[in-house]
Amino acid sequence: MFKELVTTYAYKKGMPNERFAFVPHPIAGTTAAACRKYLESNDPVTGKPLIQELVAGLTDPLTEKDKGTGLIERPIPRLVPPDTAENLNRYFAENGMTDGLPIVLPTEERVAAMLKGTSHKPNELVGKMQPSSPHEAWSYTVEKVAVNAVMAGAKPEQFPVILAIAATGVPSIFTSTTSFARMVVVNGPIRKQLNMNAGIGALGPFNQANSVIGRAWTLMSINLDGGAKIGETYMGSQGNNLNYNNLCIPENEEELPSGWNPVHVQKGFKKEDSVVSIFSGWGITHPDQSMGKAFAPQIPRWLQFISPWSPAMLLLDPLITKQLKEEGYDSKEKLAEWIFKNTTTTVGDYWDNYYSVQNFTLPTAKQGREPFASYLKMSKDAVIPRFSSPSRISIIAVGGQTNLFWQAADFGYVSSASIDKWR
Repeated sequence: MFKELVTTYAYKKGMPNERFAFVPHPIAGTTAAACRKYLESNDPVTGKPLIQELVAGLTDPLTEKDKGTGLIERPIPRLVPPDTAENLNRYFAENGMTDGLPIVLPTEERVAAMLKGTSHKPNELVGKMQPSSPHEAWSYTVEKVAVNAVMAGAKPEQFPVILAIAATGVPSIFTSTTSFARMVVVNGPIRKQLNMNAGIGALGPFNQANSVIGRAWTLMSINLDGGAKIGETYMGSQGNNLNYNNLCIPENEEELPSGWNPVHVQKGFKKEDSVVSIFSGWGITHPDQSMGKAFAPQIPRWLQFISPWSPAMLLLDPLITKQLKEEGYDSKEKLAEWIFKNTTTTVGDYWDNYYSVQNFTLPTAKQGREPFASYLKMSKDAVIPRFSSPSRISIIAVGGQTNLFWQAADFGYVSSASIDKWR
């Protein structure tokens, strides 16, 4: 499954004829005996004995073809030839420039109208984005972001928010063999100015601004970094339905209890600033809730589905945040600290039951990184914190106070960017 990814990556790096040998997948978590069997078998791509192929690849003299180099030229015309709306929609879809849904055609007139939503010049560089760290990063201008904003159905007054997201350089479609999702949380006065919905149905398809801002991020991730090409720059085994508009929500700041700061203030901005904050994860769920009891003691059970390697997020209806304040949690930070101390697992479960822990945390623990190195010395029955730090626990207030409703997710904070800068 990785042949196209590997060969195109080498091609992009100027080594179009690099020699490769492949083994069956997966390798992560595979026993030493199974790996030896792979080595003694045939390459699944070429059908040749793998060991012979490895030796030949390393020792055979290079041919002139092997020595060939060169980078990919990507001449991209600013305009496509005029055609009917039907044919142009088909052109965009067939060339992988959409999210599979109809788009608003980005005519010169529409793009010019979108550009009026910002004081920045069309040719100003906004940032760089890449579908994952091994892939190259593409740069893009204000005008290129405007094209994708038009395609998503955005309005000029929403454009500064989209530019701020673009300025973070974080793609909404990030490639891994697992299927990532992303979230953008909007804070500050811009939420009200755009009539974004932080109340009833905030996470649903009920608000134009929430929907199209999130969708513009998806389209940028397809068109401005070469992402979302299946088998090449996207390898998520199942994909993620959240990628359509990436959980784009404003925080319900007005209903936060006193002492509970909105996300952007937690990250160092002023309350009057308008800011986007980016989060990354995989999924979101609504575990069972025991009614009529204090909320805080229930939270550790809510988070049991999250791998200890991952961060954690709570999306809380304001009815719940207000009750938590009455229970003595007078800030998000105090609640996160309590969750960190009281959401636990055993050392045995930590090391034995989580794929990501074994593949990403265990190697660093063996190198001496704390507190994980100490975990290796403990008995399997010893109790340890489920998450690595209180800072890895995010709390967002969102909802319309029609129910004591909450959702839990494995989303963690990535970065924030000023919207005001892009007005």
